[in-house]
Amino acid sequence: MQDNELKNEIANVLVGHPDKSFSVEEVADILKYHGSAAFKLIVQELAILEREKVASVTLDGKFQLNPEKRKLTGVFHANDKGFGFVAYDEVEPDAYIAPDNTMMALNGDTVEIEIVRPASADQSKGPEGKVTAIVDHKYKSVVGGFSKPDDDHGYYGEVKLTDKKIAKYKFYINDVGIKPTPGEVVTAQIVEYPNASHPDYMVGIAEKVIGSVDDPGIDILQVVYAHDIPAEFPEEVTEAANAIPDHVTEEEKIGREDITDQTLVTIDGESSKDLDDAVTVWQLPNGNYHLGVHIADVSHYVTPGSPLDKEAFRRGTSVYLTDRVIPMLPRRLSNGICSLNEGELRLCMSCEMEIDQSGNVIKHRIHPSLMRSKARMTYTAVNQILEAHDEKAMDQYEELVPMFEQMGDLHRILAKNRKNHGAIDFDDHEAEIIVDEKGHPIDIKVRVRGLAERMIESFMLAANETVAQHYFEQHVPFLYRVHETPDADRIKTFFETLTAFGINVKGDPEHIQPKTLQNVLKQVAGKPEETMVSVMLLRSLKQAKYSDQSLGHFGLAAPYYTHFTSPIRRYPDTMVHRMIHYYEENGVNEQTKQKFANVLDEVAVTTSEYERRAIDAERDTDAMKKAEYMNDHVGEEFDAVISSVLKFGMFVELPNTVEGLVHISRMNDDYYEYVEQFMALVGRNTRRTYKMGQPIRVKVINVDVEQSAVDFDIVDPENTPTSDMLPKRRHNDNYRGGNRQNGGGNNHNGNRNSSNNRNGRNNNSRNNSNNRGSGHRSSNNNNNRKH
Repeated sequence: MQDNELKNEIANVLVGHPDKSFSVEEVADILKYHGSAAFKLIVQELAILEREKVASVTLDGKFQLNPEKRKLTGVFHANDKGFGFVAYDEVEPDAYIAPDNTMMALNGDTVEIEIVRPASADQSKGPEGKVTAIVDHKYKSVVGGFSKPDDDHGYYGEVKLTDKKIAKYKFYINDVGIKPTPGEVVTAQIVEYPNASHPDYMVGIAEKVIGSVDDPGIDILQVVYAHDIPAEFPEEVTEAANAIPDHVTEEEKIGREDITDQTLVTIDGESSKDLDDAVTVWQLPNGNYHLGVHIADVSHYVTPGSPLDKEAFRRGTSVYLTDRVIPMLPRRLSNGICSLNEGELRLCMSCEMEIDQSGNVIKHRIHPSLMRSKARMTYTAVNQILEAHDEKAMDQYEELVPMFEQMGDLHRILAKNRKNHGAIDFDDHEAEIIVDEKGHPIDIKVRVRGLAERMIESFMLAANETVAQHYFEQHVPFLYRVHETPDADRIKTFFETLTAFGINVKGDPEHIQPKTLQNVLKQVAGKPEETMVSVMLLRSLKQAKYSDQSLGHFGLAAPYYTHFTSPIRRYPDTMVHRMIHYYEENGVNEQTKQKFANVLDEVAVTTSEYERRAIDAERDTDAMKKAEYMNDHVGEEFDAVISSVLKFGMFVELPNTVEGLVHISRMNDDYYEYVEQFMALVGRNTRRTYKMGQPIRVKVINVDVEQSAVDFDIVDPENTPTSDMLPKRRHNDNYRGGNRQNGGGNNHNGNRNSSNNRNGRNNNSRNNSNNRGSGHRSSNNNNNRKH
């Protein structure tokens, strides 16, 4: 037996019986380990558990779970069927919570739990727990359309909830607050949560009317309020912004390096109005390149403790929602004095680098400066020059073409260098949802990232890495963007799954390197299993976040990384600029190191939370608009690819990125069994096989716009390929039907993402996709969006 496995087994005994104490002999009996050698090992492992404060020794010499470990705190993730999972530990599997043990906690609530049954010794089944207390409710308020139904339980009326995580509950308002009229969309404060007397509804007080259910754009506004995103600037913030001059004053030029003679350009999407970075490139006599990344100096205008600063921190980030932007800063700043508009004198923070032919930054300077953009370029125009060699575009920007060509050369050098270091490049498909004047989606296009987009990304990455390394080596408190090394257990599971598909990976899960995972993607590039492997890899990675510790960025294979390049739309970047100013003006010593030492952790944690809030709102909006678009196409057929296979069916993705569910109950041509080893559904009789990455023809059969749900049927299932994934049976089983919901109930494995709901596939990908968090620029969700 392996000692580590034995220690886990002993710990499971203690956790599974938190109120009991055990002698060594009793532990041995429970585990069915006998003999002097086993007894000695158990004693040793119990001693280790005591040192780790997992176990404690009673007065009579027995061992019990440390009282401090009995109550575990975590986040409750609800399932539509009543059960849920609690994530209480970064390493341990989530605890399954049966419907009777949830205390009616809502999705996202912070809860205390007790483990009522430990995980199985082989970890094939996770622990089971029960909620003992709700520490904090995630939902403090709701938003929805008001009505006065007949079954109002004596309350003033009902608010229709559209947030799919709590949509199964009714929500009634009493007559204490405002008195909305039917058809108005209101926000309401929750005063009563589901309880024993009314388990299926909540009660609240209507607080604010935000519009009418028929108003254009009210659907997106509801998403904004549902995620508690500040939508309007307080009057004092607007007044503070209006008090700032709309031009650079003579006093503001003092102490800044004048770089107005340099050929600086901005390169953004056509509709971008907040231009926060300008770049320039030229080749040096020694063959190296000069790369200048010049960023709007937002921190000059957003001063510590000011109304603008407090509001920017409260928002954390700009939010991009299909046809609108909810900015972090008032537009007078974001589109005005802070935006590096063509021909306008602007304050900026510069990172100037000398880069050799191998892509290494061998010299750099970081300093405040005074600049003027020579041209407001677009990705489209630069791509026409560099990729299409369009004569009209090249003539129009004749003076700039040589610099753009050098930019392209430098980008290729930087990209090769990143690849050599092992940076993982996921080929994300981003959707651009086109809406009419009323906000109704009329088309969905896939954004194509051309050379110009990738080039700017390379330059922003170089600046972010350079700034992070500079201040790390200065040994000063600083704010970093980190993406930690993934857990060994997740990588081990990933490797084991790959082996089942005939993909062998050489690498130690305990000491995984980005290069190893990069090679995995390279190995499957262009193959049917590419999508499946990419999704599984994303689920194996951790979330990127902000930290006051330099923990490296695994996905970028970068030992140092920060966010420096987008201060107009991200508070951490503004904070980074603020620290750069402070250290330059006051020097680096023990006194100046204390300035930010005690505040950065809070900034990191809070802005990470607000970033996830924004991402959730953006995804919810996109999903809603995609469903609305597909509602106009019910009955139509589409080519698709299977994006995920689960016990209850499979998700398919159309070429335009719309995703929907083929529920197993609609796969009535056979009885389908889920083969976990291959993540496939296989027909018991026909052996028809559905697995990730497989092309499929589907038909739209139902759309629920409120729940952002699209349901598909398989067209011509007889064309489905077959396999031998199911074990051979002695007798032909012609049984069809039975319990098609073969993915539900209590067959849990301690992972909330296996739960039998239509969101089961997305829970992990939501946490990881687009959270590699490189901090470069991208056009995700909106042409104004920059990373």
